[in-house]
Amino acid sequence: MNNSNKTVINFENTYASLPEIFYQSISPSPVKDPKLIIFNKKLGKELGMDTDKDNDYYTEIFSGNTIPSGASPLAQRYAGHQFGNFVPQLGDGRAILLGEIVTANNNRFDIQLKGSGKTEFSRGGDGRSALGPVIREYLISEAMHVLKIPTTRALSAVETGEQVFRETPLPGGILTRVAGSHLRVGTFEYFASRQLTNELKIIADYTINRHYSEANESKNTYLTFLELFAKKQASLIAKWMGVGFIHGVMNTDNTSISGETIDYGPCAFMDNYDPSTVFSSIDRHGRYAFGNQPQIAQWNLASLAGCLLPLIDNNEDKAKDSVRKIIEGFSGIVNSDISEVMCLKIGLNSKNKKSQESLKNLLALMKSSEADYTLAFRYLGDYLNNENESSFRELFNNKVEIEHWLVDWLELINAEESSKKSIIESMQTINPIYIPRNHLVERAIKAGVNDGDYSVMFNLSLVLETPYKLQEVDQDYMNPPQPSERVLETFCGT
Repeated sequence: MNNSNKTVINFENTYASLPEIFYQSISPSPVKDPKLIIFNKKLGKELGMDTDKDNDYYTEIFSGNTIPSGASPLAQRYAGHQFGNFVPQLGDGRAILLGEIVTANNNRFDIQLKGSGKTEFSRGGDGRSALGPVIREYLISEAMHVLKIPTTRALSAVETGEQVFRETPLPGGILTRVAGSHLRVGTFEYFASRQLTNELKIIADYTINRHYSEANESKNTYLTFLELFAKKQASLIAKWMGVGFIHGVMNTDNTSISGETIDYGPCAFMDNYDPSTVFSSIDRHGRYAFGNQPQIAQWNLASLAGCLLPLIDNNEDKAKDSVRKIIEGFSGIVNSDISEVMCLKIGLNSKNKKSQESLKNLLALMKSSEADYTLAFRYLGDYLNNENESSFRELFNNKVEIEHWLVDWLELINAEESSKKSIIESMQTINPIYIPRNHLVERAIKAGVNDGDYSVMFNLSLVLETPYKLQEVDQDYMNPPQPSERVLETFCGT
């Protein structure tokens, strides 16, 4: 493996300075014939990277064949509840953290190679990723970013030139992921489950200093940390719900402490509205269905709370009383956040009970008509703007009921303190036209995997960069799938 002396990424390695129990020091496994599919130079510049370097140089870095100067590669150790069942040791089984970058505005980000080879946490796996999941995560994570949803980012995608073996041989790929951190609820569960209180305190203090420094000013630092985490989770879930995003595998090891969306495995976007929608092939009982996401976030919050008990108070009963208030209060916070996001999508103030009733009635009509989730809200804004007025109505089977709803809704719009013009502008900046629809993502994956054709991926990526404005592109990018195109199942990348 080539260890370059040229510095194009200025690394810091605070996680590597923690005791060795927190990780395994390990370098990526070299690959045979890497090819750089895409390099997100805009993100690279934001990170302070020298993006003028030629592609060959970055191909070597993003494939793991070259370790840049200053990097300290490692695989993080963590546990996790998977579909409610506790697994005492998981960890980075196919991902290696190169190090951290601190930007000019003093923000710290992890740089991680996903699909970069075996670690001690691979549990019999090959430590690699198939190319399809790499394309999926690149497209969706970058789309989530421009949809204003906290998320890990994609810096590059690489084709390894090697095959991985799942049900069939598939081309391999590596994603370079950028994250506020890769700390997870499962990170805390690893040490709490082993009653390693000293190590638990170390990781809690590290997390607080990195993400929740304001908690250090409070009377009970660890309780405040839990409370701040709860608020971030509530806000995140509300934003997911606003765009019809279904994570698909909300295990505690996939729950980021920083409040970002992480681990785009069997994730998907809802087409027609139905709260029970599930795409993930491994979610056989609908645990992580679209409508269940707020409750699962509360369940994951409770898992973190249980870990923090010995740090919050030496008296376990007092500690439990303290966290119980936060856990029980979460449903109120997340429901309020969801209500605010959803009412804004129809141009109304969520503090008005009539606004909430109007939203509830619209969602019921959308469900019964199997209306497209994204287009229903977008077309409603067009209707208010006297554009394509029939498009909204055409989404609904019961024309009489939707007309009644529109009359009542317009009365509420007219009673709002904001002007009609500002409401329209707000709706147009909240309700996207273009999302990474499942059939479009699958189309890009198939072209890349089967034919080595990445033009479909590139074109889709360009459209998704501007999700709120109508573009001079094929209308197929905004339309729901034809029956033959519908994606019924999505799969994990492992």
